[in-house]
Amino acid sequence: MTVSRRDLIKAGLAAGTAVSIPSVLLARAAPVTARTVRMVKGDLTVFDPIFTTTTTTQDHGLAIYDTLFALDSKFMPQPQMVGNWGVSDDKKTYTFELRDGLGWHDGTPVTAADCVASIRRWAQVAAGGRLLMERARDISKKDDKTFTIALKEPLGLLTQILGRFSAPDPVIMREKDANRPATEQVTANIGSGPFKFNEALAKPGASFTYDRNEKYVPRKEPSDGFAGGKIVNVDHVIWEDIRDQQTAFAALQADEIDYIEEPPADLYPVIENDPNLTLQVLNKTGTVLHLRLNCLQKPFDYVKARQAMLHLIDQEAFMRAAIGDSKYFQTLTSIFGNGTPYTNEENTGWFKKGGDPEKARQLFNEAGLPVKVVILQPTDWAQGSNASQVLSAMLQKIGVNAELAPSDWGGVAARRKNKGPIESGGWSIFVTSESVFSRTDPTGNPALLANGDSGWYGWPKSDEYEALRAKWADVETLNERKALARQMQRVWWDFVGDVLLGQFVAPIARRKTLTGLIEMPGRTPMWSMRKA
Repeated sequence: MTVSRRDLIKAGLAAGTAVSIPSVLLARAAPVTARTVRMVKGDLTVFDPIFTTTTTTQDHGLAIYDTLFALDSKFMPQPQMVGNWGVSDDKKTYTFELRDGLGWHDGTPVTAADCVASIRRWAQVAAGGRLLMERARDISKKDDKTFTIALKEPLGLLTQILGRFSAPDPVIMREKDANRPATEQVTANIGSGPFKFNEALAKPGASFTYDRNEKYVPRKEPSDGFAGGKIVNVDHVIWEDIRDQQTAFAALQADEIDYIEEPPADLYPVIENDPNLTLQVLNKTGTVLHLRLNCLQKPFDYVKARQAMLHLIDQEAFMRAAIGDSKYFQTLTSIFGNGTPYTNEENTGWFKKGGDPEKARQLFNEAGLPVKVVILQPTDWAQGSNASQVLSAMLQKIGVNAELAPSDWGGVAARRKNKGPIESGGWSIFVTSESVFSRTDPTGNPALLANGDSGWYGWPKSDEYEALRAKWADVETLNERKALARQMQRVWWDFVGDVLLGQFVAPIARRKTLTGLIEMPGRTPMWSMRKA
């Protein structure tokens, strides 16, 4: 009988003892080189970053693909695949020339035709891309390395849109892949980025391996946020799919893995007291935890039911269950997050410390209870799973027939696409999260759309809100944008586009031998990591 290291870890935990793994087994399972990083990431089931907005897929895309522009540490767009670019005097024609040295993992060169096809495919589903296409008169190749975007009217945010990571991210694919409709997955995993996806070592449900792209030519500028030179300092990165959190943590302690993306909050003190481990906050802007309600089906097709959810929520109870220590979280009432230039308190009278379950009960009754509510529970994401359980209990307490539908995140991501009733495999509510930084981008963030069934999961609709959101790209001053943000928030809370649970910062856990992680919101780049 062969005993795996993971079995030994589980056995040690079950016995309640310190885990000791025989060195011979460690040697057999050790990485091929010391320059291999093992990371516990989310469940990767979709490989096309245009097909889904799931963060794990976007991180996969960030590893193997590249983008035309990228944001630096001050959130300003900088050229990435682009070498030279310019704009005409009337601000309507942009010309982009690709930098030298760009090549696909299959050995062929990156061309302007690849870029044109990729922009068009991405724009089919991305909010920022749709705005671009509304303004575009033409997007076309000029020669093998040059393409132009001709606009009907100026769009000052163009390079920001092309460089900002608001899922789906604007990655560049081969033309033959990008010619596929955005509703059909690209499965080739051939990009031009700093890592290659190792198809031979892919073990769905267990692990995926990324190899350093030895032919990648980084920019000469220093690494700065997502921008600058993407210098890869390791040979391989392995994403381990360890669903059990205690097993993952024991593996981290045992030097089995180097990094855990979302360690359970109750283990923070243990990690801090371990001389070989450390916690590090990569997303210093914070994260918003929120609910998406299915606005196409009962009961949340009725605004009173959505308003009931605002009154039901006890944010502190949710955050204690999801995050733990109050030093890591705060309550939140602004759709633009706390601490951003657009944070405001417009139309937030619904917020009450501890919630108002009786008001929620009243509104649900007016919405026509009883109706069963199905909550998608991501069992492999502690924060989302805990929040789902708290929500179910709160709904049941006021008489709502709430039912949890447990699955891994991949199952949630698949089921949330269903627009039908729960009797046909649909859903009512799911918990999700996104960076506070993304909340400052109503032109590109799909969670801030209200365009009905052509929008993001939940499909809220408000023509009044959308008319206001359409003005965002053309507002010139910060004060004007702040005023517009207040108007947008007033309307948002009237129709209830989503339900906020709070804002938090969540550290990753790593071994101290792993350094060089990039501290930026929303994504986890791998190209700057170093392993001692």
